[in-house]
Amino acid sequence: MKVLKSRLLAAEQEKAAAERAEERKSLVSTGDRSAKIRTYNFPQGRVTDHRINFTTYRLQEILDGNITEIIEQLKIAEQQELLAAATK
Repeated sequence: MKVLKSRLLAAEQEKAAAERAEERKSLVSTGDRSAKIRTYNFPQGRVTDHRINFTTYRLQEILDGNITEIIEQLKIAEQQELLAAATK
C-alpha cells in the first residue's frame, strides 16, 4: 500500500510540474528577433509596434513621454481582438 501511495504521489507531482513548465513556457518569449514587439528607427524617426502593425513617425515625441497615440492604438487593437473572440 505504501508503494502504491508513493507512486501515485510521484505521478501527481510530475503532472503538476509538467503543467507549471507548460504555463511558464507559454509566458516567456523565445528572445528571437522575430518575436520583437516594437522597433525604434532613429534615422527615419519611426516607431513600429509589430503586434498591431502600427507605425508612427513621431519618435522624438514618444521618447519624450508622449505615448498616448501608441496606447490608444493598443486599446483599439485589444477591443477588436475581444470582439472577434466574442463573435466566434
